[in-house]
Amino acid sequence: MALNPTPFDLDAAEGTTHHIIRVKPDGSGKQELVNARWGTNPRFSDGIEYRFVQSEGKTFPIHRCLVPVSDFRMNVGKKDYRVTRDDGNHFYLAGVWEPELAGWPLAFKVITVAAGQDVVRYQDRHGAMIERRQAMAWLQGSVSEHELLGTPSAHTFVIEEIDAQGR
Repeated sequence: MALNPTPFDLDAAEGTTHHIIRVKPDGSGKQELVNARWGTNPRFSDGIEYRFVQSEGKTFPIHRCLVPVSDFRMNVGKKDYRVTRDDGNHFYLAGVWEPELAGWPLAFKVITVAAGQDVVRYQDRHGAMIERRQAMAWLQGSVSEHELLGTPSAHTFVIEEIDAQGR
């Protein structure tokens, strides 16, 4: 499976696609890297396309996926920021996928957690980070959500301002 983590723009336009990693739905237990649309089908959710789901009080027993990213981008007021791991490694955002339905393509939502100390001064939530060593536990559901979906500790991320063209 070729993996080339890319930036994830939290303010990307509707219809944006991104690679996700999921367990194949054929029952083989094998993983696959597929392209999916970010956001749910608004026809089945009162006309709203949901792109995030809060982790608190929820379980995700099926359709777990990972979004491989090099960083995530935030827009706060008139400023743009890049958020990377402090060690420079890529990471995954936890997500859940939805099958193709009624002409809507394979889609996913990003699971969010309360922002950690590094991000909270910019926004109150961000995507739940799954460490690379936790990837299989997340995909296979062998570890509970409560153990994997937590607010990162301080000094996990480095945040830098970028110009709008750096998106």
